[in-house]
Amino acid sequence: MGENAMDKAKGKAKEMLGKVTGNDRMAAEGKTDQVKGKVRDAAEDVREKADGVRDSLRDRDDR
Repeated sequence: MGENAMDKAKGKAKEMLGKVTGNDRMAAEGKTDQVKGKVRDAAEDVREKADGVRDSLRDRDDR
């Protein structure tokens, strides 16, 4: 399990525990952890697509 998935899973658990115990701060921290994991996933997707574009442009220049 990657770090992003761990953040999302940990965040979900914290959020649920916070809701069950009435701890609003813990629930909010859980939501923040989940968002952090999603943002990292999105950043990795953008990086991979940019690498693919760069590689395809290099291949074109080599012709």
